[in-house]
Amino acid sequence: MQTTTQAALNTTGAPPLAEASQPGRLISLDVFRGLTVMAMILVNNPGDWGHIYPPLEHAEWNGCTPTDLIFPFFLFIVGVSLVYALDGVKRQGGPQGAVLLRVLRRAAVLFGLGLLLSLYPKFNFPVVRIMGVLQRIALVFLGCSFIFLKTSWRTQVWLIVGFLIGYAVLMQLVPVPGFGPANLEPATNLGAWLDRTVFTEAHLWKQSKTWDPEGLLGTLPALGTGLLGCLTAQWLRRKDQEPAAKVAWLFVAAGGLIILGLCWSPWFPINKALWSSSYVLYCGGLAMAGLAALYWICDVQGYRAWTRPALVYGVNAILVFCLSALLSRTFGLFKLALPGGKTGGLKEWLYEWGIVPFFSDPRNASLVGAVTLIVIWYFILSWMYKKGVVLKV
Repeated sequence: MQTTTQAALNTTGAPPLAEASQPGRLISLDVFRGLTVMAMILVNNPGDWGHIYPPLEHAEWNGCTPTDLIFPFFLFIVGVSLVYALDGVKRQGGPQGAVLLRVLRRAAVLFGLGLLLSLYPKFNFPVVRIMGVLQRIALVFLGCSFIFLKTSWRTQVWLIVGFLIGYAVLMQLVPVPGFGPANLEPATNLGAWLDRTVFTEAHLWKQSKTWDPEGLLGTLPALGTGLLGCLTAQWLRRKDQEPAAKVAWLFVAAGGLIILGLCWSPWFPINKALWSSSYVLYCGGLAMAGLAALYWICDVQGYRAWTRPALVYGVNAILVFCLSALLSRTFGLFKLALPGGKTGGLKEWLYEWGIVPFFSDPRNASLVGAVTLIVIWYFILSWMYKKGVVLKV
């Protein structure tokens, strides 16, 4: 991992500044990435976890809130980005061994960063969570890169179908050892059993202990999310279609995916923790529609004056993801006096003394706490943007 001002793509496809304004650059992708990162900061950093507006929380189990869209949007963006990074290599033909080794290295670094976030600050290896957000991104990046380089777009369509149907069959028809018939309950579904068997309960998500929302089996449909991004990018890169036609057909495809997801949901509910097949289709359709709209606004119509905040975030997506988590946990190491005789970390101290007294509704205070963090990160990332500092994985 290094910072660079050289022309290169990082793992998520964010450009260095020299490329950010070039005519051939897909500005909409950078904007989409940045908006998604900002949304992530918003929902992951409320001032008070006990007072959050419902749209800023995950669905308790089945269902989908706006917060549940953020991670699949990331994976969709990974799929789009890797096509723009690897399409030239694929078109050239010839040996791909060196490229695949670089892909493997990047995936390994991402997975390692995810493990570092799981370990910090206690570095308690016997109970470290093995899977996680960056780990899933790494696996999807690795799998989708290999599939894209080795297959046609038609094969990729059939792979998506196979992944989603195959996953549904596994989750809904295969008996769960020790629990009997297949089921979709949090602790007793096939994916939860597999995670406990492979990792043991000591290495699962600490909030559940019996299952992991980024578990092994769920990686299969997550590949489908990434491949939807790959297909979208290949469509946008076609030279035989006018921009208006590209956007129109993307909206048609997005609408079809959303409808299919909703129609499937009575049998296989939309569920982020399971990464259900209906969830893949529903969120993939929304991501496709979002990118299509931004493509029309930013790349076709050229309305870009408003995009700077998103670009600032999008260029250093991995950096802000990692540092926001590391700093939050570092602040938690400082134990300070809070109102009411309680103690808390530095972040809680700043929130309780600097924000809470100005709001009668604790939900508003909590929201302002998260927005304040977005603003602070904007100034940091804006300085990096001007200096050309980009995290390269």
